[in-house]
Amino acid sequence: MDIPFVKLHGLKNSYIFVDLFQFQLEEEMLAPLAIDIADRNTGIGSDGLILIHPSETCDVGMRIFNLDGSEAMNCGNGLRCVAKYAFENNLVDADTFTIQTKAGQVEAQVHGTRKHVHEVTVDMGAPILQRELIPMLGEEGQQVADEAFDAGEEQLRVTAVSMGNPHAVFFVDNIDNAPLYTAGPVITNDSRFPEGVNVEFIEMVSEKEMHFRVWERGSGVTQACGTGACAAVVAAILNKKSPYGEEVTVHLSGGDLFIRWEKDGSVWMRGAAEKTVSGTFHWEHGA
Repeated sequence: MDIPFVKLHGLKNSYIFVDLFQFQLEEEMLAPLAIDIADRNTGIGSDGLILIHPSETCDVGMRIFNLDGSEAMNCGNGLRCVAKYAFENNLVDADTFTIQTKAGQVEAQVHGTRKHVHEVTVDMGAPILQRELIPMLGEEGQQVADEAFDAGEEQLRVTAVSMGNPHAVFFVDNIDNAPLYTAGPVITNDSRFPEGVNVEFIEMVSEKEMHFRVWERGSGVTQACGTGACAAVVAAILNKKSPYGEEVTVHLSGGDLFIRWEKDGSVWMRGAAEKTVSGTFHWEHGA
């Protein structure tokens, strides 16, 4: 089977995109295809697979599959790439439109032209802060902010946020010393998070600037995580390290995102999306 694809990245968080407006895949193919196409040795190489598909409720839909074939609920960097692709390929009529995800509907606005969208702003919706809805085990009905958290040999303090997918945010004094590779894989599979969790380490530079590193559920260390950057800013505000309503610059390994959380309202994300290559992937399914 020859599958047409486009590879795009948001701050070096790269995905292979397949346009289901133009090409059809059977449901049982999706998880194994994600594993094979994202493999950096035998496939194209990426952080996963994203499908762009027609939607009955939104202008366009997206589904996200991680490196291990598991399906994710949401992806901030992927959303910006989908918005860029949809606008440049005339899947949508206006520069502001809606995208359906497993976590719900979001609104995107592209900045640029039909030939080149250079930046996208996304209304990521309101964060979910109630413990059992994140989900995280423990006393129901409470927020998880600056709570003691043992992770193997690490004694940490966690703030938990869902942006349609779960995040555990930890503040550190120096991002270069953050236990990303040791604590990250332990925390992501911790039994206190029944659906797993994305793990973020944050160093505050100022009220409006932070350094960010991430271990993503199902993918490991990645260069950027859009929903994680949103969760990090929400966590900073909950811990009185940043103000409501002000744009915070988040320095990720792959580049910068600009995040703003309106009090009791939406989290807004602004950042770049870039196309790197397009082609055809020859896949011998079941071979």
